[in-house]
Amino acid sequence: MKLLKCHCGKIEAEINIKNLGKILRCNCSICKRKGAIMTLVKNEDFNITKGKDQITLYKFHTKIANHYFCKSCGVYTHHNPRSNPAMTGVNLGCIDEIDTFELNNVTVNDGKNHPLDKN
Repeated sequence: MKLLKCHCGKIEAEINIKNLGKILRCNCSICKRKGAIMTLVKNEDFNITKGKDQITLYKFHTKIANHYFCKSCGVYTHHNPRSNPAMTGVNLGCIDEIDTFELNNVTVNDGKNHPLDKN
C-alpha cells in the first residue's frame, strides 16, 4: 500500500500497489504541461481517504478523460485516461517514498497522436 498526498496535504489516497509496473510520461497537451511521471492502477486499487471535497475535476477536448487537481495547492494527483477509464493514472511525484528523478525505464506515451483522434 502506498500513500499519495498533494503538496498541501489536503488530499490523500491509498494505492494498492506492490510494484510500479509500467512507468510513463505522456506528451499530450495537458500531460506535457504537467510534466508528471505516472503509473496506472485499477480504479478499485485507488481510494481517496482524505479531502474528496478538495479535489477539482478538469476535462477538455473529448470530455472523456478526468484530470484531478487539488483546489488549494493546484497539484495534479491522478486521472482516468480516455483510452481506459477503468484505470487510474497516479502522479508518482505525490508519493513521498518515490523519487521520480531516480526512476529508470520511463516510457513516453504518445497521447499527442491519440488513436481516438484519428478519423
